[in-house]
Amino acid sequence: MVTQTRVHLHTLVFLIFVNLSQPVCVDVPSGTEAVLGKSMKLTCISCLKREEIKARTTVDWYYIPNKGEYEDFSKTHIYRFKGDAPQEPDGPYKGRLSWNGSQDLQDVSIVINNVTYNDSGVYECHVLREFDFDFFNPSVFEKKRIELKVIERGTADHFSLSYILFCQITGP
Repeated sequence: MVTQTRVHLHTLVFLIFVNLSQPVCVDVPSGTEAVLGKSMKLTCISCLKREEIKARTTVDWYYIPNKGEYEDFSKTHIYRFKGDAPQEPDGPYKGRLSWNGSQDLQDVSIVINNVTYNDSGVYECHVLREFDFDFFNPSVFEKKRIELKVIERGTADHFSLSYILFCQITGP
């Protein structure tokens, strides 16, 4: 009976701890090498400091060609996500970009499908969050840059190798 009471007490403490825990947003860097003809995820994470506060989020993606290719280094607007609807302007990326972000709009990543050599360059992710309070409407702007290089074929990924460690438990 004492053991069963202890188990219930430990279970109750565990459930309270699990209930009080909060999800964590981790900002990870994007990959910088894309393989010709494959898909490439451009990772952009913009963590909310307080998740209980709702915000209107607008995400804009821009492309800047590599230096030396063009005299004009202007940004080309290639993708927008506002509200629940992605918008893809006409241009060389039309039909090749897809949204890969999360529903809570902390991960605002996109995927380039069928990567070409012309996709090498700098990508910028612009995140604008607008908050609504009674008499105060602050906004937060964040910008991330990704330098992408397109290569002919993938290099060996050392982290993708799997190792299996066998162990045997022996009794007393």
